[in-house]
Amino acid sequence: MIQTKNLTWVNLEEVGNIPKPLQNWLDDNQSLTAKLKAKYDDFSVNLITQTQKKPHASEAELLGGESAIIREVELVGKAQILVFARSVIPITADTEPLLSIGTKPLGEILFNDPNITRSTMQITQADNIWGRRSLFKVGKTQILVSEFFLEALYA
Repeated sequence: MIQTKNLTWVNLEEVGNIPKPLQNWLDDNQSLTAKLKAKYDDFSVNLITQTQKKPHASEAELLGGESAIIREVELVGKAQILVFARSVIPITADTEPLLSIGTKPLGEILFNDPNITRSTMQITQADNIWGRRSLFKVGKTQILVSEFFLEALYA
């Protein structure tokens, strides 16, 4: 699992040193789930944890909330972990349907609803792991989705 607590995030436009093989993954506003399903016949989601707790300070700052459901998953293809994803889902009537999806990809739900909008992308880097995050507006509630791209995906 990736340590996500003390990362520094910057807007995508401010990052100039993204490795070429990663650019198409980080700078893509389409569904990561759809992209991985197209590339890997055996794509699956491994649910690591989904529990109510306090988000990290940088997450709470964006969402303005004290407690939420923290969902952490691994996106798998060719029997390898390709992406680690962490979602912060405030508990509201808007997000209630998202709380019982189990191993169904969250991205599949978010991108199949034309009423859900996505914010600007932010990027982070910790050693050889690059990540991106953005807010999705579900009804009146914002959820935060962070995705970390592992070398098995782009090496």
